[in-house]
Amino acid sequence: MTETLQSLLDAIGSCRICLDAPDGPALPHGPRPVLQVSARARLLVAGQAPGVRVHASGRPFTDPSGERLRAWMGIGPETFYDARRVAIAPMGFCFPGQDGRGGDLPPRRECAAHWRGALMAALPNIELVLAIGQYAQAWHLGKLRRKTLTETVRNWRAYGDLAPRIIPLPHPSWRNNAWLKRNPWFEKELLPVVRREVARLTDAG
Repeated sequence: MTETLQSLLDAIGSCRICLDAPDGPALPHGPRPVLQVSARARLLVAGQAPGVRVHASGRPFTDPSGERLRAWMGIGPETFYDARRVAIAPMGFCFPGQDGRGGDLPPRRECAAHWRGALMAALPNIELVLAIGQYAQAWHLGKLRRKTLTETVRNWRAYGDLAPRIIPLPHPSWRNNAWLKRNPWFEKELLPVVRREVARLTDAG
């Protein structure tokens, strides 16, 4: 790991922006940034923010969503949790808390604004970003993002010439089971491409 990346990770690990200078209500608990990166990684999983289980474990995607995501990618935990093969950096590094209905709040706005540009610059070998959910797609696609998540994901072929390439995905949460049933093209057309690219970039094929 380069000294620049390590210094950046040290700074992220001690970040208290959401408590000391929040953009809105302060983080409702102590910060615990969760990410997994290496300068050698060629693949980046860009999610939303850790959930309550990940906040407890300190490890990305240690929940049913992670199991589905790994199935979508066609790899097991041994590859997924190898930072040299798969970088994992959500839009918000800390669990943002829950709303009144028990759902997770959106990623904290402060996080990406303060850290994401520097983090991407410190990961020069990334060739593909799996942009999971609307927040990751908004940051990584910018004006190329369509009006809805469905339209953005369906338009995945249009992002193949970007550097790095972006493949937009829905969140692998059970909350999206109905979406998956309404959009069978996702599993038939896009997931084979995702698995092929993941295998190529992680040498897991």
